Amino acid sequence: MKKAMTIVYEVGENLYVNLTNKCPCSCTFCIRQNADGAYGSDSLWLEHEPSAEEVIDALEKADYKKYREIVYCGYGEPTERIEVLTETAKFIKENNGPAVRVNTNGLSDLIHKKPTAHLFEGVVDTVSVSLNAGTKEEYLKVTRPSFGDESYEAMQKFAVECKKYVKNVVFSVVDVIGEEQLKASQEMADRLGITLRIRKYES
Repeated sequence: MKKAMTIVYEVGENLYVNLTNKCPCSCTFCIRQNADGAYGSDSLWLEHEPSAEEVIDALEKADYKKYREIVYCGYGEPTERIEVLTETAKFIKENNGPAVRVNTNGLSDLIHKKPTAHLFEGVVDTVSVSLNAGTKEEYLKVTRPSFGDESYEAMQKFAVECKKYVKNVVFSVVDVIGEEQLKASQEMADRLGITLRIRKYES
């Protein structure tokens, strides 16, 4: 495992923020199981978790305002470091930066053992929750969360709570989960009133 301090990296018109390598899930399709880096970065495995000051410095050096969107998503679950996430997102907003998106597994409340969706109010524009599957059995099999059975319901609850505080909330699934699971995912998303985005699997 090659480590570096890639705090931000470019993906198309967006700038991604890599806050941590911690994650309570071990998804079967996770890209970090296949390589140390992605999207042209040498490595997304961090030598240490960056402070808010280090993140802000990296954003400024990357000229963050020129990007269409700032996305909190790296080789870990960004809500593991929700304080740094919200502090730096607030910096972006207070300085007339672009839209802010958080790509998450939706298990923030379990990670922190308390409600957390309200912390995104005013600083996050979009929350994208990885649904991974449309049924609990398949979700647990694919996502392999350390929190076990309660993860599936907690993820859904978090997504619904985010709707109270964030303008755009979406579920995302990869296109390799099969037609049956895609259909079940759509039914769940419709039931909860959340848009479903089907994204292409990247190995």
